[in-house]
Amino acid sequence: MQQNNGLDKSQIISFAVLCLVLFGFMFYFQNKQSKEEQIKAEQQKTEQVKNAVKPSQAKNINPNVTPNAIQTANLSNKELKVEFNSLGGQVSKVELAEYKAYDHKTDKADLPLYLITKNNSNYGFQFKDKTGKVINTKDLVFSPTVNGNAVTMTANYNGAVIQFIYTLLPKYTLDFKVRTQGLAKITSDNKADFIWDYNVRNLEKGRAQEQSHSEFSYAFNNYKNYDYDGRTTMEEDKETLNWIGVKQQFFASVIESKTGFTQSKGNQETIEEGEYLKKLNYEGFVQMTGNELNQDFTWYFMPLDLPLLKSYDKNFDEILPLGWSFIGAMNRYFFIPMYNIIADWGITAGWVIFLMTIIVKLILSPIMYKQHKLSAMMRVIRPEIDEVNAKLKDADPMKKQQATMEVYRKAGVNQMAGCLPALVQIPIFYALFRFFPNFIDLRGQGFWFAKDLTAYDDLIKLPFKVPFLGDHLSIFAIACTIVILIYTIMTSGNMQQPQQEGMPNMKVLMYIFPVTFLFFLNTSASGLSWYYFVSNAINILIILVIKYVILDEKKIHAQIQANKEKPKTEGKFQKRMREMMEKAQEQQKYQEQQKNKKK
Repeated sequence: MQQNNGLDKSQIISFAVLCLVLFGFMFYFQNKQSKEEQIKAEQQKTEQVKNAVKPSQAKNINPNVTPNAIQTANLSNKELKVEFNSLGGQVSKVELAEYKAYDHKTDKADLPLYLITKNNSNYGFQFKDKTGKVINTKDLVFSPTVNGNAVTMTANYNGAVIQFIYTLLPKYTLDFKVRTQGLAKITSDNKADFIWDYNVRNLEKGRAQEQSHSEFSYAFNNYKNYDYDGRTTMEEDKETLNWIGVKQQFFASVIESKTGFTQSKGNQETIEEGEYLKKLNYEGFVQMTGNELNQDFTWYFMPLDLPLLKSYDKNFDEILPLGWSFIGAMNRYFFIPMYNIIADWGITAGWVIFLMTIIVKLILSPIMYKQHKLSAMMRVIRPEIDEVNAKLKDADPMKKQQATMEVYRKAGVNQMAGCLPALVQIPIFYALFRFFPNFIDLRGQGFWFAKDLTAYDDLIKLPFKVPFLGDHLSIFAIACTIVILIYTIMTSGNMQQPQQEGMPNMKVLMYIFPVTFLFFLNTSASGLSWYYFVSNAINILIILVIKYVILDEKKIHAQIQANKEKPKTEGKFQKRMREMMEKAQEQQKYQEQQKNKKK
């Protein structure tokens, strides 16, 4: 019986050479990357200076604007603190009072969380007067009036009165009404162009992760349909959007139009360094009635908390990227409820994930048992497989494959059964890949050396950046990689080595996989790495228990011998495989006969 002795000498050498090549590649590009990042940082600083709108610069927009003419007004409740600027009558600052932003200087989440500040959001309504001159409300100076939880911003333009009426409501909501009087005298337009420029602020620890989750989100078809766009351009010229928003990793800024936005288009640009992650620009039209702009809107500056999003009944819960189809359903109706139930016991988030892992493993244990039993059966019949390969060493590969399948069939071994655990694990892996970096209840929850389970842990900081790894090494990612490597060594003993020359050694490839997994996990949520560390550690324990306690290879060998004596009924899959091989053999024989005839 063939034993699994782990890595042999040639495999260790191959593995070591691969590691040397990888690290050589990293250090080769280190200096080049550092120079490029310095250039990008300088460009970003220049761009931020250009984008900043200061009172002194407002003179270039509107000659009537003076520093003393610009005023601010404020509204607040327990959820939001909102500031309004008289230049453009816009929302100029939004703070979510119950949340904190990550401070890269102190490595703590202790900064006020501003979705809007420092002119990173700029919006207005644009139309033309009867002479063809373009008018944009963001260039006008409004006068603010505060009355309770409402602010009225009033501007005059050539005899026309434009009012923006903001009312702060519960549930992160800001009602926004636009009223005009006398506008019909100066314009003949029947629609206004709503233009919104938004720079996404860096609020979380993992820049790359937060950047990838920042994008346009919108609903249409009377709130029934939802879509998102993370590409450079967005075009929805045929749909009427009920709302358009800019989604971040855990928060969103959304504006809803009661009559909808038409002919929508937008673009977005990634910002590599600095305070901002992305630039997003949106443009859509709203209807005017009798050349007057009287429309109702609503702003939402909200955390992406699933119960809260559902409570609006506007399809906002689709903003939360939990995965498509049954992947999203798995997160919504299994992982999130399970997390909430266990968290109600009063234990920390890291141990909640630990218990979640055990529950998932218990659910999958029957499938895993069958997988390991199949592995044991394949170990028992390995000498027979090796004997067939030795006898048919110079035979046709298809004939050799048929002989191998016949050994499996007589022994009662279904090779396809080994694929089931892998197929089950794929949707679970993808669901958790979506769950950990997007579940707001995990945001800011620390565990051991990880300060935030939705971001990477960086206890080991590097003095330079390594391509694909960054400037740190995640301990959870390293630990996960090690247990995956151990699990691979323990399970690769049953893998049949390639018999033909030139075929790659699958064992070596399997040992390389955990190393590549490190590059993926190093910048991912530490909660995901912790889950897979626990999951694979449990896998190792299960293998040891099944091998040394549950399964008896002598009994399995006796069962296989008994299976050989029984008459075999050919399954549908096996029948199809046999028929396909027979047809292929007949085709091959026919082609050889034709060649012989030509000769």
